[in-house]
Amino acid sequence: MRVKICGITRRDDAELAVELGAWAIGLIFHEPSPRKAELDLAAAIGEEFKRQTEVVGVFVNRELGEVAEIADACSLTMLQLHGDEGPVYCDEIRRRTGLKIMKAARVRDAASLQALNAFRAVDYHLVDAHHPDLFGGTGETFDWDLLRTRRSKVPLVLSGGLTPDNVAEAIRAAHPSAVDTASGTEASPGVKDPAKVRAFFRAAEQATVTV
Repeated sequence: MRVKICGITRRDDAELAVELGAWAIGLIFHEPSPRKAELDLAAAIGEEFKRQTEVVGVFVNRELGEVAEIADACSLTMLQLHGDEGPVYCDEIRRRTGLKIMKAARVRDAASLQALNAFRAVDYHLVDAHHPDLFGGTGETFDWDLLRTRRSKVPLVLSGGLTPDNVAEAIRAAHPSAVDTASGTEASPGVKDPAKVRAFFRAAEQATVTV
């Protein structure tokens, strides 16, 4: 099972994730987030780890030009669009940057999940818990049974309140291509707890064996 460790704000946390075999690390470029990555540090992390893992930049409703500039400056290898960006936006930012695209949806019901079907040309769909005011990092799960109705062939990344204690259950319920954790492996917002990170990887690996 591929694991994405999101909300990285420190080099040591990025290094630990890569050492444990993370498929991806996430750098958040959304000003209100307590996990917002500082540009200088993000650039250093991207340059150091871009050949070892996917370096994912997380954006929410940013101007195309800003996203392209940050992607270049921080050596990003993938863009995660976590706001209200539409298919045309996704196509254009891919054209400008040449990077892989992950489109996120905050799942509240079957309709919000089906809305992702409009994004057929992206590389990944990410599903997260719905919150009326927040675009992610809520620490809340959602009804994974909703994913049984999904028919898209776009690889699925499961997010939303995943922790070492529930990730195995989530994998068995949703059968995702990858799992994504931020708050569920933290000591405090933006600071990873190494024990929780290691436990998350162990739980994900064990669930893969038993699925």
